[in-house]
Formats: sequence, structure tokens, C-alpha cells
Amino acid sequence: MSDKTPYISFVVTSRNDNHGGDLRKRMMIFYKGLIHQCNKFKLPCELIMVDWNSPDQNELLDKVLPPVSASDYLSVRYVIVPPQIHNELRFSKSLGLYQMIAKNVGIRRANAEFVLCTNIDLLFSDALFEELAKRQLEQGKFYRANRCDIPATINENDSVEDQLKFCESNIIKRLGKISEYAVIYDEKGVLFKSTIFNPLLRFLTWLKPKMISPDEVKLRSMDSDACGDFTMMSKTDWERIDGYLELEMYSLHIDTMALYAAIAQGIEQVIYPREMCSYHIAHDGGWEPGNAVEQLQFYDKRPSLDWWVVEAAGRQIVSDKSNFDMNSKDWGLNNNNLEEITG
Repeated sequence: MSDKTPYISFVVTSRNDNHGGDLRKRMMIFYKGLIHQCNKFKLPCELIMVDWNSPDQNELLDKVLPPVSASDYLSVRYVIVPPQIHNELRFSKSLGLYQMIAKNVGIRRANAEFVLCTNIDLLFSDALFEELAKRQLEQGKFYRANRCDIPATINENDSVEDQLKFCESNIIKRLGKISEYAVIYDEKGVLFKSTIFNPLLRFLTWLKPKMISPDEVKLRSMDSDACGDFTMMSKTDWERIDGYLELEMYSLHIDTMALYAAIAQGIEQVIYPREMCSYHIAHDGGWEPGNAVEQLQFYDKRPSLDWWVVEAAGRQIVSDKSNFDMNSKDWGLNNNNLEEITG
């Protein structure tokens, strides 16, 4: 490979704590899949793995994941955030990892022109990666892709091609808007479940923006479903919105606030078509407990944002064409000399 300059920085965070019961399996599937697709589509990228508050400093993630080779189109950098920094944050005893602050660490240190903030339990469809390999990303746009949940029974020993076939055939649930009908999309509505309604949907898609304000069109089109799994824009645009809000609480809804900030700054949303999706490996320990009592127990241990406050604040900055202006200039621990390990 003659030019190894990365086109996209994939930013993720993790720690070697077996989160969800099978973290190593999910992380290995993600890691090998990313290497495979970068090579298949000859797209130079870098993976920035932010190793946050590892419970075992002698077995960091670079010891868990195999090294890439010189011929691979993916380079890997591990950025180490030690427990000393984590312990300075509020609720550090009940929250082992501050996901959005960690992703900011990766954004600030990214070398590529474009930065995709994602997670370590995903596989990307070949259709999505083929689109990325066209190198047609633009500054001034942020990109969203549907998330399709798949069973945890995916075989980690299968080839990436076979894993992707498994994903295509075993979608449990889809999260995200249909790009063609984003303004009027309601995943529970019967209109979206049959192609017979497509002419009506196209008419409503044409009509609705003429009945509401331009800002309201953007807000109703905003695809916040599972946006922590796939939000991509230029590094310059990430810096325009000051990355994710560095609130010292559970990450729920903080990912959505980045979308509000992007829209407020005039950054245009692009939703990829349905086939250009990411596949999410189901696991325990996520933010969707099984019933209301479990939800109460979940939030009792994890201070979180209220959605109504998030929406009201988001709408306000979109109206004002402003930003949240809550992060320090050092967001992403930018003034900290963090250890880096090359994978």
C-alpha cells in the first residue's frame, strides 16, 4: 500500500472488563471485520481504541487484540486513560466508563479528515463500506446509518463473509429512519410496512416540508435512533460542535445532543439507505432493561439526562443557531499527555 494516510478515523472506547458477558467475542468480531473490510475495499483507515479506566493495567486492550500487519489498510492506536483521571470525575464509582468523554479523546487525536464515532460490537454491511470507499464524504455534512440488531449467537470463528451473511438473515430489530421518508417516518406506522403505500409516502414527503418551518423539517428528520453507534462527520465539524457534551453522567441522550449541535451549526444530515447499515451484536448490560422496575434500578445507579430537557435544549440551540457551550477548551482531555500504544 503506497499511501497509508487514513481517510476515516474509527473512534471507539472499551475496557477489558467483559461488559455484557461476552465483550471479547464482540470486540474481536468488530476488530477483524474492520480489518477485513478496509483491506477488501482498499480504504486506508485508522482505529482509535480509547482504553478507559482499565481494571487491569497489566492487561490492556492491546494485549487482548492481535496486531495488524504492515500490509493491512487499517492502522490501530490505543489511547490509555488511566484510573487516576477517571476517579476525578463525579460518580466514578458507579460508572466505570464515560463513553462520550472517551470518544472525545479519540476525536481530538484523530489523524483522518473524517471521524466516525461508533462502538466495538458492530459489523458494517459491505454496502456501507463500499460507499465509504468511494471517498465522497463532505465537510459540512454528518452521516447516519441504520442499526440492525442481530443475535449474540453469531459465530466468532466464521469468516467475515459468513458472519455478514448471518447478519443479513437474522435481523432482530432495525433502529433508524428510512432516508427516503425521514420527515414523516414512524417505525410503528403501517404505511411503512408495505410498498403499496410508497406513492402516498412520496406525496407526504413532498408536502410536509411545505407546511412546517425549515428548522422543524431538520428536527423532524433528525435520526437520533442509536446514533451513538454511527455518527460521522469531518474532524473540523466535530471541532465546530466541541465534540460530545462532557457531562459526568451516564451517556444516555448525550450522543443525540451532538446531532442537535450539528444541525444548529448548519451541518446537513445524510441518512444512508437501508442496505448501508451496521449490525449490532445483542448483549446484556445495555440501556434497555426488560421492564419498568428494572429501568428504575438501572437509572438509580447511573445518573442520567431527562429526554425532555435534552429535546428542549436542542431545539433552543437550533433556533438560536448556537452551541451548548458547556465543554472546556480542553475537551477530550486535550491537554493531557495520554499514553499511546500502536497496535
